[in-house]
Amino acid sequence: MSFNHFDERGNAIMVDVSLKTPTMRTAVAGAVLTLKPETVQAIVSGRMAKGDVLGVARLAGIAGAKRTPELIPLSHPLAIHHAAIEFEVDPERGRIEVLATVRAFERTGVEMEAMTAASVAALTVYDMCKGSDKGIVISDIALHYKEGGKSGTFRRADKVKQEPGNPDKGE
Repeated sequence: MSFNHFDERGNAIMVDVSLKTPTMRTAVAGAVLTLKPETVQAIVSGRMAKGDVLGVARLAGIAGAKRTPELIPLSHPLAIHHAAIEFEVDPERGRIEVLATVRAFERTGVEMEAMTAASVAALTVYDMCKGSDKGIVISDIALHYKEGGKSGTFRRADKVKQEPGNPDKGE
């Protein structure tokens, strides 16, 4: 197995993508929060003391996608063309799944941007709810789907049944 973030002497490097042809890249990543059911109910009903938890987490996740190169040392600065955060909320089970979708016409993939977006959105939910629920768990941060580039399409079998919708078509 070879790692492309190291040179022949073992020094960490940023991969040179300057000669690669830009293509449309898409990635979807997720994270799962487990909370008390009553905390999820308070989030859904707008009764959390800090306000609109999911709205703030959505904005934080989008900002996280855009700021990935500041947080992940060897990631490339990319012109993000689309970033979206969705939530699948299950109050009875005390569960919120974060889904982050990122798109860019670039020379390298947007997997790290999607995973950062999902992580930052989940951490924001945690931050806004920790005062009333000390036992929140963030888990299952993972890539669900990616397309574009020479490695082609990846689809986590248990997560993505079809390609993400095209934002230009209102999907």
